[in-house]
Amino acid sequence: MKPYFAHETAVIDKDCSIGNGTKIWHFSHIMSNAKLGEQCNIGQNVVVSPHVILGNNVKVQNNVSIYTGVICEEDVFLGPSMVFTNVINPRSAVNRKDEYKTTLVKKGATIGANATIVCGNPIGEYAFIGAGAVVTKEVLPYALVVGNPSKQIGWVSEYGHRLHFDNQGFATCEESGQKYKLTDHQVKQIQE
Repeated sequence: MKPYFAHETAVIDKDCSIGNGTKIWHFSHIMSNAKLGEQCNIGQNVVVSPHVILGNNVKVQNNVSIYTGVICEEDVFLGPSMVFTNVINPRSAVNRKDEYKTTLVKKGATIGANATIVCGNPIGEYAFIGAGAVVTKEVLPYALVVGNPSKQIGWVSEYGHRLHFDNQGFATCEESGQKYKLTDHQVKQIQE
């Protein structure tokens, strides 16, 4: 018995690595040499291209294509119909498979519905990309970015709540009570 669930309409190519407890839903395609961690959830009509790496507990909503060059660390959320690219200047008549850029999505980041991530731009830990945003540059850890092209409008906690920093640069997450410090345009969680 397989340690993961795959719907009967899912296509799973040979030489994939799929972790325990992962679920792959309707009409999704996991291509050869893709690596999926434990407890992932792959929604319907998702394509995971060769050599993509998904860490543990990655949630991929419906209609997402994760192209070669994408690496998602654990606890990443990919919203419905969001898009990754992997070549800066694609042309149908020009083969650029040797020019794929790496896009690293760090632990706990969220990418909202219909957002586009232009390849080669790292997404920091616990960053939050708003729905429909077009990311054209690096996103800092805990940053909240929206728009086209995306711009940072604030900071969020690990629980995804907007952080409001006081005059000394301290903020507290309204849900978790976790405390954060903003110094030189960088946010760090304060361990107590």
